Amino acid sequence: MICSKWCTSCKLFAPILEKLRDNGSIMFKEIDINESSNLIQEFNIRAVPALLFFKNGKPLDKNIKINGEIFVNKGVMIGTFGEEILKEIIKKI
Repeated sequence: MICSKWCTSCKLFAPILEKLRDNGSIMFKEIDINESSNLIQEFNIRAVPALLFFKNGKPLDKNIKINGEIFVNKGVMIGTFGEEILKEIIKKI
């Protein structure tokens, strides 16, 4: 998750990701936007929180739709969503 120490949404979203990590659904690393300018530029991140999805160590290169709406665009999801949406995304990866 790309986030910032000042971002309230990031702070609220982190426990959901930690829960999914703790039950073995995902691996995740929190990266501060202020300390990762190369990564931010590479993935064209313009808002936080942002999730970057990888599969087999490589950035996910597909869109993921749920109910016809794109939630993950070329491996990047901007914004916060509930645990159920994240579980659906994980299933589709």
